[in-house]
Amino acid sequence: MRAIRIAATGGADQLRLEDIPVPEPKSGEIRFRVESAGINFIDIYQRSGLYPVPLPATPGSEAAGIVTALGAGVTQFKVGDRVATAKASGGYAEEAIAPADSAVLIPAGIDLKLAGAVMLQGMTAHYLACSTYPLKAGDTALVHAAAGGVGLLLVQIAKRRGARVLGTVGTEAKAAIARAAGADEVILYGQDDFSVAARRFSGGDGVHVVYDSVGKDTFERSLASLRPRGMMVTFGNSSGPVPPFAPLQLSKGGSLYVTRPTLGHYTLTRAELVERATDLFNWMLAGQLKVTIGREFPLAQAADAHRALESRQTTGKVILVPGGSR
Repeated sequence: MRAIRIAATGGADQLRLEDIPVPEPKSGEIRFRVESAGINFIDIYQRSGLYPVPLPATPGSEAAGIVTALGAGVTQFKVGDRVATAKASGGYAEEAIAPADSAVLIPAGIDLKLAGAVMLQGMTAHYLACSTYPLKAGDTALVHAAAGGVGLLLVQIAKRRGARVLGTVGTEAKAAIARAAGADEVILYGQDDFSVAARRFSGGDGVHVVYDSVGKDTFERSLASLRPRGMMVTFGNSSGPVPPFAPLQLSKGGSLYVTRPTLGHYTLTRAELVERATDLFNWMLAGQLKVTIGREFPLAQAADAHRALESRQTTGKVILVPGGSR
């Protein structure tokens, strides 16, 4: 089968299309034909070496497809089932492996591409808004990269929970997309100081929570956007990792909270995984959550997909479609 392989860390040109053996599922695993694989910043971090992984490797943890084989002891799925997971092994390939306990059935009426686009970013948005800082009616939230894959979903879920949302974006075109998703106000990074805008948006108090996937470039001003006892949720590094800071800075800012969550710690049990996935799928079926696929790439163009995401010029979700690369 064809797969994207990384032999050494570095730039997008390290992603190479190769022929490799079809993987065999071990006990407790499933194999599935990949119909859609999500492109995520964690893939870029692994490719660049920021998050080390054993090499050579096939990237891709978020994917959806059709079950083609079952490992020993797997009873919750059968060959032919439509499944999605955020814990695939080698999703940038024609077939991939996943622990059965990490996969969920895709309900009838949900397109495979959309299912593959929502498992990592959608469940990230879900835990951020529903668990890390559980938004409630009247809360104010600052969402960075509000027109991105997580951002668009997070804005919609925040509005479902009754919060007021200030989004930040890089262009006027992205601002229109964030507003269409429900953001109450949207500002452009290059035209307004978002920490000043956050104070204005919140009547001078500062926002209750900042959801920050950007990292280094926004961290300090994100802290300055918070009200006393507000929460800084830093969950990504698209501009680079946040540098070390003194805890005393949190006291001076108003006894602030900082957390660095990750999806694995918010899906510790299968019950929690299924609950989050069920919410997302039900909202999608009811037309209450719109999943936007911004760009699709065939498998052979995985490097171009990485470059597109790294440029921060994309909106919505970027996916690979292995079947479309023949």
